[in-house]
Amino acid sequence: MSKLRIVFMGTPDFAVAILDRLVKSDCNIVGVITAPDKPAGRGRKLNESAVKVYAMEHGLNIMQPTNLKDSNFIKELEALRPELQIVVAFRMLPKAVWDLPKMGTFNLHASLLPQYRGAAPINWAIINGELETGVTTFFIDDKIDTGAILLQKKTSISEEDTAGTLHDKLMYLGADLVLETIHKLERNEMSPSKQEEDRPLREAHKIHKETCEIDWTLDITTIYNFIRGLSPYPTAWTYMHNGEDQLFLKIYSAKMDLEPHQLEVGTIAATKNELKVAVKGGFINLLEIQLPGKRKMNTKEVLNGLKLAENAYVG
Repeated sequence: MSKLRIVFMGTPDFAVAILDRLVKSDCNIVGVITAPDKPAGRGRKLNESAVKVYAMEHGLNIMQPTNLKDSNFIKELEALRPELQIVVAFRMLPKAVWDLPKMGTFNLHASLLPQYRGAAPINWAIINGELETGVTTFFIDDKIDTGAILLQKKTSISEEDTAGTLHDKLMYLGADLVLETIHKLERNEMSPSKQEEDRPLREAHKIHKETCEIDWTLDITTIYNFIRGLSPYPTAWTYMHNGEDQLFLKIYSAKMDLEPHQLEVGTIAATKNELKVAVKGGFINLLEIQLPGKRKMNTKEVLNGLKLAENAYVG
């Protein structure tokens, strides 16, 4: 249990798990800062962040500034007299905010810094075929993900992990690490260390729709890693050419079939139960896909209602 006056900043589900651990550990959360409500859907109904929903359920003091440099917001924040601020999946903070508490502001990042600085470390670690990743707590400074490292915890990435499963693994690992970081800071047992940049660094830049298109000319392992690194969100996609139709196809799940073949790359090989794409080194066997206007389905269900042309292909 920590009696430090803590302000927590975060927005998505990943941040909720960490906030929940702090609340259940009886930490003194004097304020929660999260994104403003945003209109969403056809009715443009205001959508509240996952962190806001949790904070309301637990009677926490919520702030939703539109401008983090606004003098009124800074005054409100100062009035909370925070001794420590914790940031998990939030925006870049101005110095007036991160420099405010006497013990500083630390961030939880879902990689082993300095590797995978940026917005999408979980996705890129899998896309790049990493076998290990982890979480890092570090003091925020005026650049992105460059501050002094406090603590790190490692975990392995299995061949079956997706961005979704790894997200959850790192979320719970991160909750442990944040709590440990608070306790060590409180007991003055922390020795922050400068990030070492003596080896090539891999970036984790933001992923856009065009980033998610599958290049079927790559080798089988690279394509497989790409699909699982974007599953379930934002999802790898391709175009399926079926006779006269060009269909936008999202691919959520696949496996590698390492069978030799003489087919042209991108050719679809289908049976009643399987939909496979010929690539270098074998086939990518599509397990869970989504066609336009349809829900996500397993491939067998899709094949029940889809007539495939003999010369169907992807790409």
